[in-house]
Amino acid sequence: MEAYSDFATVYDTFMDETPYEVWGDYVAELIDEYGISRPYTESAAEAGTEAEADAEAIEDTEAALLQERNLVVELGCGTGSFTQIMKKKGYDIMGIDMSPEMLNIARNKAAEAGLDIMYLEQDMRELDLYCTAGTIVSVCDSINYLLEDEDVIETFRLVNNFLYPGGIFIFDFNTLYKYRDVIGDATIAENREDCSFIWDNYYHEEEHINEYDLTIFVRTSGEEDVFRRFSETHYQRGYTVEDMKYYLKEAGLELVTIVDADTHKAPTAESQRIYIVAREKGKEKSK
Repeated sequence: MEAYSDFATVYDTFMDETPYEVWGDYVAELIDEYGISRPYTESAAEAGTEAEADAEAIEDTEAALLQERNLVVELGCGTGSFTQIMKKKGYDIMGIDMSPEMLNIARNKAAEAGLDIMYLEQDMRELDLYCTAGTIVSVCDSINYLLEDEDVIETFRLVNNFLYPGGIFIFDFNTLYKYRDVIGDATIAENREDCSFIWDNYYHEEEHINEYDLTIFVRTSGEEDVFRRFSETHYQRGYTVEDMKYYLKEAGLELVTIVDADTHKAPTAESQRIYIVAREKGKEKSK
């Protein structure tokens, strides 16, 4: 069964303790330190400064370039929780995901919150933007759903292609250590008032693949004691820092920094989730 189809309906329920706000704060710090994209307030001030210096309004071409530079794109955006956090911080952000069910929820959530966010249904391995973006991000281990070396390299190549000159790629990934030594071959169960799940992990050592079978029970609307049962199987691959360095080099991206996602310090052999910042290479910067 295709991942994140039925599960999309209860995804936000089971992810309600995910620290999206904390992630958003840290990603914003990384963008500010290493990137070229800026929130609306800062970009507007920059545009105003340029306009005053020239004593004229910015020309259409310059305004378009400024808009691309400040665009942030999230790969594997799911139900849009992170895109909405970044939008509220003032970023011009777009979400991309391959699950139509997840995107439908994302669009509804954005509409209810009064947020104007574009969501596109695309496989990140076939990323196709209408322009470049100053920042491309991927959080919540979306990269781990890429199971083959070639898939990661092709995704990274496309990211490099669609990044604005000097733009950055920020992504996280679950490590091989986490899948093999922490959650491999474990069963996780959680019970809520209107739904519950059983999550069985199976770690495949040779391929470094974590298979997890989800069995979910959801209370039927209007029926007090009737639950609908469905199941999905997901696959994620564990990666090492050395793996990612190789993929970035093959894709033409320049490594900027690597940090443990929890400590925000240099990763260790027991880091479970890691952030990497990489920079676009190959394009000339616009003046």
